[in-house]
Amino acid sequence: QVELVESGGGLVQAGGSLRLSCAASGSISSIKAMGWYRQTPGKQRELVARIFVRGGHTDYLDSVRGRFAISRDNAKNTVYLQMNSLKPEDTAVYYCNLERWWLQDYWGQGTQVTVSS
Repeated sequence: QVELVESGGGLVQAGGSLRLSCAASGSISSIKAMGWYRQTPGKQRELVARIFVRGGHTDYLDSVRGRFAISRDNAKNTVYLQMNSLKPEDTAVYYCNLERWWLQDYWGQGTQVTVSS
């Protein structure tokens, strides 16, 4: 049974920092990448950052580049998102994603990040 457990969300003032973590448990095959998406009401879910398991290549949403940093621990099937210099526009539900080669992705339940002005 596969489960993605997210933690680290919360309320922070603009300019502050949060660190999200996502740990995948269970027997999971063919992991391609792990990352974070976010979604706000009325908007499409968008990729914030992801990191490929094999080579460590990273992708970032342009608006978070330089402020957010993604990292991984492959042995633990865990991904982290360090979020610095947070802005109110970063307020969203953040979802952990585990992407697999040729197989359907797994998703976390989401964790709320709220950045106050």
